[in-house]
Amino acid sequence: MRFNASTVELSCKSEYALLALIELAVHHSKGEPLQIRQIAAQQGIPDRYLEQLLATLRRGGLVRSQRGAKGGYHLAREPWNITLLDALECIEGSNEHSSSAQETAPTVESGIIKDIWHEAKDAAEGVLKKYTLQDLREQRDARSQLNIMYYI
Repeated sequence: MRFNASTVELSCKSEYALLALIELAVHHSKGEPLQIRQIAAQQGIPDRYLEQLLATLRRGGLVRSQRGAKGGYHLAREPWNITLLDALECIEGSNEHSSSAQETAPTVESGIIKDIWHEAKDAAEGVLKKYTLQDLREQRDARSQLNIMYYI
């Protein structure tokens, strides 16, 4: 997640990672790994790019890989134990160490802006900590049911 001058925007990289994680969460209870091509086809993510994202998620401890003919990827933890903040920090990196270049001689005004910016960042992190992959999976299932009912 990047803060833009006027918007909070989700990077394509983070969106693809979240789509892959939701797909893994949907299949988590089956215990079978998903192959990159399966996830890519289901979510419309380029295979090569997904491979890089899954490697990052693996290094971050959010997914596990399984080798072999029936290999693929699993969630490393239960879907209710992985927050959106966990996923975004894994993909984008943590913003804890980011600091302003104007740290040397802050003005009253820059201090006010910095305080409000930190408050906005804390609020965004609070929302991202609140939602887990399980929550996203349940919302996906509920919306899928609504779409099915709508077309009947």
